[in-house]
Amino acid sequence: MTDLLPFIAAGVIATGILLYVVLDGFDLGVGILFPFAPDHTARTTMMNSVAPVWDGNETWLVLGGGGLMVFFPMAYAIVLPAFYIPIMGLLFALIFRGVAFEFRHTATTSKYIWDRAFFGGSVTSAFMQGLLLGGLIQGVTVEKGIFTGGLFDWFSPFSVLTGIGVVSGYALLGATWLVLKTEKKTQEWARRAAMVAGGGVIVAMGAVSVLTPLMSPAIEARWFSGAQVLFLAPVPLATLGAFAALYWSLISGRERLPFVFAIGLFLLGFLGLGVSLWPHIVPPSVTIAAAAAPDKTIIFGLVGVAITLPMILFYTWYAYSVFKGKAAAHGGYGDE
Repeated sequence: MTDLLPFIAAGVIATGILLYVVLDGFDLGVGILFPFAPDHTARTTMMNSVAPVWDGNETWLVLGGGGLMVFFPMAYAIVLPAFYIPIMGLLFALIFRGVAFEFRHTATTSKYIWDRAFFGGSVTSAFMQGLLLGGLIQGVTVEKGIFTGGLFDWFSPFSVLTGIGVVSGYALLGATWLVLKTEKKTQEWARRAAMVAGGGVIVAMGAVSVLTPLMSPAIEARWFSGAQVLFLAPVPLATLGAFAALYWSLISGRERLPFVFAIGLFLLGFLGLGVSLWPHIVPPSVTIAAAAAPDKTIIFGLVGVAITLPMILFYTWYAYSVFKGKAAAHGGYGDE
C-alpha cells in the first residue's frame, strides 16, 4: 500500500491542476475575449458572468502548487528555480487581474484602464501557463536532484507554441461559457468567437501532438510502438470527435453542449499529456516515486486533503448553483 502513496498524491495534484485549468480557464478566457466584445454592455455582462466565481476558481491553483511542495518537495525545489520567471509572471498577472476586477467596479473616468488591465492580466496568465507547460514537456536539466540548467531554458519556439495554444484554449472555454451564460447579441458573438478560438486550438493541439514525440524518443516509443498504438489510438480519435461535436453544437444553436465539449477537449489533452510524461513528474529524469516525500508526510498531507477537499467541492458547487442562470449587464462588478 505504501508503494501507492506517491501515485495517490500525484493524483491529488493532477486533479487540482485539472480543476484549475477548467474552472479558472474559462474566466481567464472571458478576460482574453474582453476587448473584442461588441460593446460596453456586452463587456459588463461578460464580467458579471464570472464575478461570483472567479476568485474561488483560483483555489485549485493553491491545491496544485501547495500539494507539490508537500508531497514532492524535490520536484518543487527543481521546478521553482527552473521556471522562476514564468511562475512570477503568472502570479503577478493574476494579482493585477484581481485588482482590475475591484477597481473597474468603482472607477468612472478610468474604467477603460481597468478594462485593459483585465485583458492584459488574463492573457499574460494564460500565456505564462503555456510557457510552463512547454518548458516542462521539453525537459528540465537535473543532476543529483538539483536543477542545473539556465534561467531561460524554458523559453523556446515550442514553449511559445504551447503558450499560444493555452491562450486559444482558454479563449475557447471562455467563449463557450458565454454561450451558456449570455443571451441575444452577446451570445451570438460568443458563438462566433468560439469557432475562431476552436480553430486556434485545433492547430495548436495538432502541432504540439506532432512535435512532442519528435522531441523525445521515449515519448515516441510510448505512442507508436507495438500494441500500444492500438491501445492509445482512441485518445486522438476521441479528440477529433470532440472537435466535431463542438462545432456541431455551436452551429446547431445549443447552449450547454459547447461548454461541455470544450471541457472534454481539455480532459483529452490532459490525458494525452499524462500518457506522454508518465511516470515522470519532472521530465525527463525525475519520476514520481523518486521525488516523493516520506510516507508519513504523504499520509499526513492526504489526511488534510481528505478534510479540506470536500469543503472546497461543496462551496464550489454551492456558488455555481446559487448563481446559475443567465448573466445580466446590471448588478455585480459591472453595475453602473
